[in-house]
Amino acid sequence: MLTKDQLALAEVTLDFAQEQLSPHAVAWDQDKHFPVDVLRRAADLGLGGVYVREEHGGSGLGRVDGVLVFESLATGCPSIAGYLSIHNMVAWMIDRYGDDAQRGRWLPDLCSARRLGSYCLTEPGAGSDAAALRTRAERDGDDYVLTGVKQFVSGAGASDVYVVMARTGAEGPGGITAFVVERDDPGVSFGANERKMGWNAQPTRQVILDGVRIPAGRRLGAEGEGFRIAMHGLNGGRLG
Repeated sequence: MLTKDQLALAEVTLDFAQEQLSPHAVAWDQDKHFPVDVLRRAADLGLGGVYVREEHGGSGLGRVDGVLVFESLATGCPSIAGYLSIHNMVAWMIDRYGDDAQRGRWLPDLCSARRLGSYCLTEPGAGSDAAALRTRAERDGDDYVLTGVKQFVSGAGASDVYVVMARTGAEGPGGITAFVVERDDPGVSFGANERKMGWNAQPTRQVILDGVRIPAGRRLGAEGEGFRIAMHGLNGGRLG
């Protein structure tokens, strides 16, 4: 049974969807328009950091609350609701697995949607079998150098912050590590916007990593922990 606070949250989010999303959803889809200004209005309601702890700038809500939020948003525009759920997953990963410096660097802007987040796991040859990914991150002194291609990334090109899963070790899930890459890092580029049936109000592109050098301080969690982070995020934080 929902609490009074949850019912109020659903009502506020539904009102936002009907006022800010629904009247424009068809035009956004037809024009392939990504309404960043509307995402920032959603963040003004606390929807940019739904799961992020309050002390780090988020709303500190639970997963049931998140279901209410994104179901309500989807009544207005499923494409924008889907993207915002991914943005929130990125913010949660940084809050959950990042250190204080990483939280301070990225969470304030993610929670306010001044900067947007995307999640990079799928590859052209590793979709349903995510543990078979080939993107590599080679350690070079105090840096890592990332090389590979990520496929079908929601928000790619428009987002500023990318949580990227890359291989630092042997084959299989134990060799995968998570990193935070920024859009303006040298060597980052993007493929063409995918042709889709619907779902056009968010850009969907390849993220191409051509020798992207980032400091070791951009590693999220320990080496080899990336697959666990990825599955934890995709499964709504239910894993240990």
